Amino acid sequence: MAYISRDASGKITGVFDRPESGASEEIPPDHPELARFLADQGLSSPSAIRQLLAESDLRMVRLVDDLVDLLIDKGVIKFTDLPQAAGEKYMQRQAARKQLQAVADLMVGEKDII
Repeated sequence: MAYISRDASGKITGVFDRPESGASEEIPPDHPELARFLADQGLSSPSAIRQLLAESDLRMVRLVDDLVDLLIDKGVIKFTDLPQAAGEKYMQRQAARKQLQAVADLMVGEKDII
């Protein structure tokens, strides 16, 4: 929950993560009025920020995969240097990528049809 302060006309003037002097009214984080206030301030709603972070997490996973590949290829680290759990996850992702590529190679796009 968020805590808000309002002006004399009832318009939101501040948002806090805990009750403050003059800001004891609770409002759900996905409330439309709060979303409007945050947008007016140039900020995103908590749900929009969570979605942005989730999308960023997916890109970061790919980045980490590529970074581990690069470090192994360059001989900076060995696969056996990874903790066992990390190595298992890495291998699962590598296997899934290979399966996905194999399926993609079997698919024939419309432009490939003679």
